[in-house]
Amino acid sequence: MRRPLCLPSTFNRLLLLGCLLLSLRGQAQQASPRQLYPGLFEAVQLGHVFPDNKTFVDAVAREQPEVVLRAYQQQKDQPGFDLKAFVATHFIAPAEVGGSYKSQVSAGICHHIDTLWAVLQRQPDAGTQFSSLLPLPRPYIVPGGRFREVYYWDSYFTMLGLQQSHRTLVIRDMVDNFAYLIDHYGFIPNGNRTYYLTRSQPPFFALMVNLLAEEEGRATLVRYQPQLLREYAFWMGGVDSLWQPGSTHRMVVKMPGGEVLNRYWDSSQQPREESYAEDVAAARQSTQPPAAFYQNVRAAAASGWDFSTRWFGPDGQLGSIQTLDMVPVDLNSLLYHLETTLARTYQLQNNTAQALVFSAKAQRRKKALLAYCWDKKAGWFQDYNLRLRQRSTVPTLAGVYPLAFGLASSGQAKKVAAVLREKFLKEGGLVTTLSQSGQQWDAPNAWAPLQWLAIDGLERYHQSKLARTIATRWVHLNVSVFQQTGKLMEKYNVLDTQLKAGGGEYPLQDGFGWTNGVLLRLMNRYQLEGAETGK
Repeated sequence: MRRPLCLPSTFNRLLLLGCLLLSLRGQAQQASPRQLYPGLFEAVQLGHVFPDNKTFVDAVAREQPEVVLRAYQQQKDQPGFDLKAFVATHFIAPAEVGGSYKSQVSAGICHHIDTLWAVLQRQPDAGTQFSSLLPLPRPYIVPGGRFREVYYWDSYFTMLGLQQSHRTLVIRDMVDNFAYLIDHYGFIPNGNRTYYLTRSQPPFFALMVNLLAEEEGRATLVRYQPQLLREYAFWMGGVDSLWQPGSTHRMVVKMPGGEVLNRYWDSSQQPREESYAEDVAAARQSTQPPAAFYQNVRAAAASGWDFSTRWFGPDGQLGSIQTLDMVPVDLNSLLYHLETTLARTYQLQNNTAQALVFSAKAQRRKKALLAYCWDKKAGWFQDYNLRLRQRSTVPTLAGVYPLAFGLASSGQAKKVAAVLREKFLKEGGLVTTLSQSGQQWDAPNAWAPLQWLAIDGLERYHQSKLARTIATRWVHLNVSVFQQTGKLMEKYNVLDTQLKAGGGEYPLQDGFGWTNGVLLRLMNRYQLEGAETGK
């Protein structure tokens, strides 16, 4: 919608004033906890009032933020001041999602997942006053545990299970919520929290729209075309400012040969509010300037892989994190899919000219990705380090994305399959990387979304035997842990399947949206009903 011209009339001056006031009100409502509570925020997070820094940023104030801050300023220097008691008086701490839910192992894992959809579902947000939650207009599914809000890339894998459960309405509601976020903020944030408004996550919106189109017809693709275009504009913003090879602007980079690809990005150079104490402590161990370190950390969070040696320098330590230097194979595969989806939406509208424009964009991206990310000697797709002008030497499971989205040749797919079989395949499924660093997106951990993308990619290239082997091992591990604990986990240890997964900045979470979705899809795809007994 075009905005009215600013004509020199009383009416237009009043209109502009009204718009300004609405904008300021919106900014006030979208201020993050650190912005709302300067001084108090740092004291709470660095003082570890809560074991998990995410607890405070998700807490709801009992009164106006300025009233709380004024009370803090008046009381903090008084003798005997108790910060923990002050926080308890002025804030309502959040509960974990599904904390009171008790599973019935004897009823089976499919019953468990079907029951959990209701446990993990949240109704449209109305009472978000004095909260960091960004309100959404329709119901949605959250991951579970400490993750009390919707998460961008998680949601696609959750939808895979919702589709199997014939909950199309919930899928549509969630797609509509993401479309709302794009319309309202210009992009889909990491999650619907004010402290996530500086970054997005891997762009899976086009996959969600395609999934919904499977249920409701191809007109769905056209219906969401405006939001698909806006998301594309967000990721490609500033591309015209890239004048020479090696130059970067936000998410876009110009490659050595002049091609344009993308990277993960966060606009803030401050510690993450939900992990404030951890970031401040880690910055002290880094040789990077704090602003650069924090932005690299945040960009890794935007990738969903927080953290992994995938993003680290040669020493394999968090202090050397270099996410902003990396051109990721997964992100550019996803944007290739977005470009091809946009081309298809124009084809459905008989707009051949625009369809050709986006098809050409996709082909240029494909050519560049294959040139820079395919390591022929290793037989693997690697991220590309733009600063060093060389491919990364850290093989990760992100290398399966070109198979999942059809960018690889049949010969490349065969080589990737061989590496998966020889190096990544373990007792419980595919390990995330080959490095055991203590980070959660490294060995021995494995994650549902990467299992699905690998399996789906292998099937696309007729590597069905290996795909089934991976699926069977992953399903067996999920079911085995469920039978022992009554829970489905965020991540799993696939090297020693008797041990829990570890690493990361928080305890192992259960619930768990994307695990439930992928597990249900794999059980149905491969008819693994015997998994109920662990067979």
